[in-house]
Amino acid sequence: MTQETGAVPSLEEVQDRLAILDVLAKHSRGIDRLDLECLKSAYWPEATVEYGSFNGLGHDFATGAMEGLQAFDRTAHTVTNSAFDIRGTEARVESHITAYHYIKGDPDMEMTFVGRYLDRMEKRGQVWKIAHRTVVHDWNQNVPASAVWEGDLFGALTKGNHGPDDAVYAFLR
Repeated sequence: MTQETGAVPSLEEVQDRLAILDVLAKHSRGIDRLDLECLKSAYWPEATVEYGSFNGLGHDFATGAMEGLQAFDRTAHTVTNSAFDIRGTEARVESHITAYHYIKGDPDMEMTFVGRYLDRMEKRGQVWKIAHRTVVHDWNQNVPASAVWEGDLFGALTKGNHGPDDAVYAFLR
């Protein structure tokens, strides 16, 4: 049953929400760092995904995403505004997603995707993962790039990378 808006959740539900948010964050890390194992860790092995023209197993989606995301020089997926409907060991979670994609070319392009993840998640033992995900497209924009990579403002900052060379992996060691 859906809890009344604003009602204080039980300690167990707070724990469940935090575990679910961890799954969502690891999914974004897997996508943005092109880390197949991290991405697959968000899905139960038999989980399914409806993602536009892809409708199949979550692990197959993850494998295909690694190839498809090679087209982008950089990506940044941000998940916000997660609304939870937790019913025992099943949860329905609606999360807003903003995904930024930088495409090198002539000219360089920036693509922004705004949508939602509608996730049915399952808790097995003390672990939550995605059992089914539907991706909803609410808006997008494609524009010539305006990113600044060098110079006084951003030049000295550590740059994000795909794969194990990204700063997060050295940070976590």
